[in-house]
Amino acid sequence: MKAWLSRNARTLGLSAVLLSLLGLLAFVALRTGPLAPVPVTVATVEVQTLAPALFGIGTVEARFTHRIGPTFAGRVRHVAVQPGDRVSAGQVLGEMDPVDLDDRVGAQEASLLRAEANMLLAEAQIREADARKTFAETQAARYERLLESRTVSADTVAAKRQEAQATGAALQGARAGLEAAKQDYARLDAELDGLRQQRANLQLIAPVDGLVTRRDVDPGTTVVAGQAVVEIVEPASVWINARFDQLRATGLQNGLPARIALRSRAGSTMDGTVVRIEPLADAVTEEVLAKVDFARVPDSLPPIGELAEVTVALPALPERPVVPNASVQRVDGRLGVWLIDDDALAFQPVRLGTTDLDGRVQVLEGLEGGEQVVVYSHKELGARSRIQIVERLVLVGAAP
Repeated sequence: MKAWLSRNARTLGLSAVLLSLLGLLAFVALRTGPLAPVPVTVATVEVQTLAPALFGIGTVEARFTHRIGPTFAGRVRHVAVQPGDRVSAGQVLGEMDPVDLDDRVGAQEASLLRAEANMLLAEAQIREADARKTFAETQAARYERLLESRTVSADTVAAKRQEAQATGAALQGARAGLEAAKQDYARLDAELDGLRQQRANLQLIAPVDGLVTRRDVDPGTTVVAGQAVVEIVEPASVWINARFDQLRATGLQNGLPARIALRSRAGSTMDGTVVRIEPLADAVTEEVLAKVDFARVPDSLPPIGELAEVTVALPALPERPVVPNASVQRVDGRLGVWLIDDDALAFQPVRLGTTDLDGRVQVLEGLEGGEQVVVYSHKELGARSRIQIVERLVLVGAAP
């Protein structure tokens, strides 16, 4: 025996080393190699009420925007406001150059005075014609009586009658002249009113209390009729034009509460309400458009066009099993979750409902509540995968 051991000592030593290496290799393979259990995190299926919400991005807009400009082409004389200025209704924001309009108003006023003088003259002519007519009729009546006593001739009486008729015609002509003078006066007065209104329209007046958001024209610039010189918005009409994904917009309706987070005011939110669902959606981005009103418009008005994040709270749903959205997998074309039963895995198909913003999803069919499901795993799982439940996964190369 001793002789055999001495002859095979080297072989036995090599065999012991190989067995140790094989044992170490098997240990490594079972613990950290391909055959090692897959680290997973798990969650318990809970039956609870889900309060879904919609998240969207929008911009600050004004419901009522007033673009103020001239009613006819002209040159801007001056502009009295700058963007950011608060203005009151009736305040003069600027003025157009009147050019020759003041001279035309002066000429029209002179023509009106002349028409007024013509009216006075026509009235005097009427009084004169009326006096002559009265005198002529009196003379004609006197000569009629004299003709009865044969004191005057019949030709003289006829001449007096003709003279009375002529004075009557002159009176009618004077009255017609007065009417023509009155009509001419009314025409000139209307034209003067038109010129004065034109002159008044040279002033750019604020129609409402508001905030100046744009000033597109500087003094000396020639603009056309209807071109905006100054733009004003009503602060109370500011709202958010929000966009929501069509796939998640089920349940969006007027009156739902919302939270508004302006990009310029990070860390703070404001209350709001959905006041309108637009009848037209964006077919390119597949989004639903909605208007969200501020519950209280900020004292410091946000810039028009600023981005805002809008979260709309939808009505709470009935109690159902709820799982983390990350636990839902697609295996062989079916949606489901990996159930853990005595450290064994089983794939359970499910029918899902609504998802909330916290990453939880309702399960309409497939789960009852209380089951344990895999949330995250280091690699893809199968029915024969060995698993190791951990509190959290550590990425390879990441700090513990």
